[in-house]
Amino acid sequence: MAPRILLARHGQTEWSLSGRHTGRTDIPLLDEGRRGAKLLGERLHRGPWQGLPDVEVRTSPLVRASETCALAGFAERAEPWDALMEWDYGAYEGMTPAQIHAIRPGWLIWRDGVAEGESMAELSARADEIVEWARSADRDVLVFAHGHILRSIGARWLGEDVSYASRIRLDPTSLSVLGWAYGAPAIERWNDTGHMEQDA
Repeated sequence: MAPRILLARHGQTEWSLSGRHTGRTDIPLLDEGRRGAKLLGERLHRGPWQGLPDVEVRTSPLVRASETCALAGFAERAEPWDALMEWDYGAYEGMTPAQIHAIRPGWLIWRDGVAEGESMAELSARADEIVEWARSADRDVLVFAHGHILRSIGARWLGEDVSYASRIRLDPTSLSVLGWAYGAPAIERWNDTGHMEQDA
């Protein structure tokens, strides 16, 4: 069976709740984020996942992702990987879209990129590195990371330009699965937050 990549976005933080661009700033989870991480872990340890015993696990080293990984029950199996860190937003770090629009009217991150940070080409190259790793052996992989890098992985898995990520939103503590259909890369599951909704 061709390998798949399971994507787990970290839980809610103060900055994600307020819409601030959180790149390399190490923001901890809120209580809500920790609760969501535990619910995600409970889901992945039930059927049909059964704890994913044969899956290789990696996490962004940033605390909001690594703590999500730990609370979900995968810390002992996870290897930190800098490639999974969030987009480096440069001068836009910590700013909301409205604040950025005030200085750059009409700005769209997936078209215009960021100032003094990581270029879209660099982001795409990182996503390609992760996709190549995920496809490199006959085993599924699970990664804990951040909204924009995970959306970039989704776009590149499908062979689309990284800007395609603008069309595939991703919520905190969501689960997504990238796999195959008719021999071609496909989305099996995207932005699934059913574990959160059942607890609401």
